[in-house]
Amino acid sequence: MKLLTFVALICLCACSSSNSSKSSPEENSTKAAGPSPAVFRVNFDTSKGPFVVEVHRSWAPNGSDRFYDLVRKKFFDGTRFFRVVPGFIVQFGLSGDPSVSAQWRTMNIPDDPVTQHNVRGTIVFATAGPGTRTTQLFINLGDNTQSLDPQGFSPFGRVAEGMDVVDKIYSGYGESPDQGRIQAEGNEYLTQSFPNLDYIKSARVAQ
Repeated sequence: MKLLTFVALICLCACSSSNSSKSSPEENSTKAAGPSPAVFRVNFDTSKGPFVVEVHRSWAPNGSDRFYDLVRKKFFDGTRFFRVVPGFIVQFGLSGDPSVSAQWRTMNIPDDPVTQHNVRGTIVFATAGPGTRTTQLFINLGDNTQSLDPQGFSPFGRVAEGMDVVDKIYSGYGESPDQGRIQAEGNEYLTQSFPNLDYIKSARVAQ
């Protein structure tokens, strides 16, 4: 799907994740785990260091539930931060295993109303239009309220700790990674063509 504006490019970019260990059937399933807690935190361990995301279900229930489900399934482990635009966003959220990406590609969730502004540090699902959110996310690196709020991008959480780590995520490739090739070839493509991309080692719900 080709998008019409630069801001809309937040939509269908791709990420990658490949784990050497085999995933359990539960982790590979797209079946939802159920509603997320009202408030929860997720600890991200990345190649650049740790950061913590705090989620408020009341901000965007559908987005919160999907994020919680993906984290519980260890979906983000190994995924690359494939698109980084300084002062704008850092984007991630497609599996480095093309077969897993294919499973989730049509698992859209309903839209949430925009109840919070797209200010620096908020985490948001990418979208290609109404009813198209699946697994891709971005973190706002600046205040994008004026450009993103009117387009329906609904934050469901924020970086509560480690925003300095997020700011340091490698941005040298800009928007060069080709999302079609990421979806078709996964991490094999990214590690060969963009070896300096930072990545998520693990993302776990805080106990």
